[in-house]
Amino acid sequence: MAVAFVVVAGLGMTLGAIFWHGEGRPGPGGPTGGPRDRGPFPGVAIVIGLAALAGTGLAYRRLAGPVGDLLEAADRVGAGDYDQRLHPRGPREVQSLMRTFNDMSGRLEAADAARRQFLADVTHELRTPLAVLQSGIEAQLDGIHPRDDSHLTSLLDETHVLTRVVEDLHTLALAGAGRLTLHRESIDAVSAVADVVAGHAAAARAREVTLVGPTPGPSSAHASRPVATDEHTPASAAVTVDADPVRLQQILGNLLSNAVRHTPSGGTVTITVERPEPGRVGFTVADTGPGFPAEALPGLFDRFTKSEGSAGSGLGLAIARDLVLAHDGTIEAANHPGGGAVVSFRLPAGRDGDR
Repeated sequence: MAVAFVVVAGLGMTLGAIFWHGEGRPGPGGPTGGPRDRGPFPGVAIVIGLAALAGTGLAYRRLAGPVGDLLEAADRVGAGDYDQRLHPRGPREVQSLMRTFNDMSGRLEAADAARRQFLADVTHELRTPLAVLQSGIEAQLDGIHPRDDSHLTSLLDETHVLTRVVEDLHTLALAGAGRLTLHRESIDAVSAVADVVAGHAAAARAREVTLVGPTPGPSSAHASRPVATDEHTPASAAVTVDADPVRLQQILGNLLSNAVRHTPSGGTVTITVERPEPGRVGFTVADTGPGFPAEALPGLFDRFTKSEGSAGSGLGLAIARDLVLAHDGTIEAANHPGGGAVVSFRLPAGRDGDR
């Protein structure tokens, strides 16, 4: 740019000098005999004009190529080709725009891949119960199986599986779209946990797993202590949490059922409630099972993530995460150093949560 400016400036000075020496106003000596009264040196104007033209041309050349690449790549992304990436070049601002475009196309590509994988996972999850239903109904129509209560009950169980999967997918869709409606109120966290524990007691007994949780009771200055659900123990603290009662039970139910399912016979699942900091209520579900596979921890809350041989749909932890986030809370999972899995989440405390 500097070299071009020098060249253009020299050319302008030369043209200006020729023009200046060849033109002038008559001096006191008359038209032919006296010295000319020279006017302003016009080369200055010529130099500025040529330099501006040269600068504009060079700037256009620096912008035209990168901007053209950017427009072409944007058209391809608009057509659904999300693997477009640009090599940043040109002025600094254009390079920054190209890097932003690369980030955007990368996120679009990842989102498209996740959508495709989600559809494949949904198809897989729905295929099994539908196949069982179809084969069971055909077997009864063909006379292979009698049309009795036993076989009808097995078909009804498969419809329950389908209903649960569809409801889970609906919850995930609402949470992902930001359309999940929460009816939040200050509720007793310990009582909510006790209700969920009572609802899973039969399933835990069938697997010979002991459930341990807090017992609701009068207010106390201390956090609730875990106790066996079938023991009579002193009442624990009343801790209020700002949450949707139905969604809170859904979160706890998903975590508890997941823990019971992965705890071997003779093991224990413990749920605790505490106030780890002002304005927050913490819930922890811990089991004495084998724990989470180390390689699965980074994506543990992703949809359809489940261990090998698991009978679940792989949606429970994903739903728990989305519901916790919808409550402005946080959730994390880890393996206990002494063995077993631990899932903890925190929600805003209720109006009486900091008393």
